[in-house]
Amino acid sequence: MPEDVATAAPLAERYVLLDLETTGAHPERDRITEIALLRFEGGRLVDRWQSLVRPDVPIPPIIERLVGITNAMVADAPPFEALAHELLPRLADAVLVAHNARFDYGFLRQAFRRCGLAFESPVLCTVKLSRALYPQYHKHGLDSLIERHGFICSARHRAMGDVEVLAQFLDLVQREFPPETLLLAKRKAMQWPSRPPGLADGVLESLPDVPGVYLMYGENDLPLYLGKSKRLRSRVLDHFSQAQHHGTEAEIVRQVRRLDWLETAGELEALLLEAELVKQLQPLYNRQLRARGAWAIEPLPEPRPRGPVVGYRNLAGTDPAEWLGRVHGLFPERKHAEKALRQIARAHALCPQRLGLEPMRRGPCLAHQMKQCLGACAGKEPPEVHDARLRAALAALPPRPWPYAAAVRLTEYDPERERRMTIVADRWCLLTRFDHEPTPEELAAALERPRRFDADLYRILAHAFALTAPQPLS
Repeated sequence: MPEDVATAAPLAERYVLLDLETTGAHPERDRITEIALLRFEGGRLVDRWQSLVRPDVPIPPIIERLVGITNAMVADAPPFEALAHELLPRLADAVLVAHNARFDYGFLRQAFRRCGLAFESPVLCTVKLSRALYPQYHKHGLDSLIERHGFICSARHRAMGDVEVLAQFLDLVQREFPPETLLLAKRKAMQWPSRPPGLADGVLESLPDVPGVYLMYGENDLPLYLGKSKRLRSRVLDHFSQAQHHGTEAEIVRQVRRLDWLETAGELEALLLEAELVKQLQPLYNRQLRARGAWAIEPLPEPRPRGPVVGYRNLAGTDPAEWLGRVHGLFPERKHAEKALRQIARAHALCPQRLGLEPMRRGPCLAHQMKQCLGACAGKEPPEVHDARLRAALAALPPRPWPYAAAVRLTEYDPERERRMTIVADRWCLLTRFDHEPTPEELAAALERPRRFDADLYRILAHAFALTAPQPLS
């Protein structure tokens, strides 16, 4: 660390630059693996401290590769509870400064709480400080600061290496900007978005801004709400910031006690996961997506001479191979299918009696008397002509015929995060999905799975295949 950093004028009389390495992003279920800090008082460096920490949970391989801290390295390190009483006085009576500071603050608060210790501190975020002072730049991550300002980093993604970069950044901004500009930027850097009062510290800041699904839970882990987004953090923060303006969102904020999330390879996997989890968990406020049916209108193959020529069928869970191209429309309830058929009857002058929308009776139907039916009920239109017009009108409704000769696969991949998702689908049914490149044996096993139709998955797959052509599987 350059010598002049230790004597830079501070943004506060006492502040602690801190960085943590962890087993993951969630402060409630993940744990700290390394801590480093530099404490400044009156502009001078008075304490330099670092330690590996035994997390007592496995470090995922992707974190090992990114950070360089392995399970073997922390196996003999002290646990956090052995360091807590040594660490607490080093943080006392000072502003905590970190990059994406609420992430580190949340992990510290959770770790101290598990030890039975209370920890509170004013917090200054250097990401927000950089945004306030350098609004002309789009990126403010640590790698961007290093490249933009020419900082020296002894060990990127290691706690002390990253802390030393923050020290260089504070030194730079205190030399480049006048005190009044720094004061305004500091105020912005110490402001935080509104958050549910029952949510643990650091959870919102731990959210990655990547595609995924987020889940909100209330008391006793009651599922409240589930959503998906291409940018998790932005969506959830916006969700809470709008709470005071929307009754339902305000009610969710009042009840939420836990927030969880699952990262996905992209938007397609997020959509599929949302549809699956809503049906599985039945969140209280996801009423529109819960257990919806898939009702269709089905022309009868052999209608009775004076009976209705159509019926209704719930396609949910059925094999599309059984439909034989005779079903039309996807409606959440039977009553919606009946309503749609009435609209089709009016638009195409079809007979409500022949469609089963009115009881059969002698003589023409009421619609014919009002000149809204061409008279199949009065012998003025041959039944086969009437039914041909009906089939033509229904043909425009979903579901679309399966456009492929066999099952298909589609892969979604994010090389930056090394996340992959491959789906296998047949006749608009999702057979399975993999989080890795499937082997030929796995693909063959997927093709043996039963087809079960789901209207939500049909819509997701139809949209995805329209954007990206899937690969056929023989």
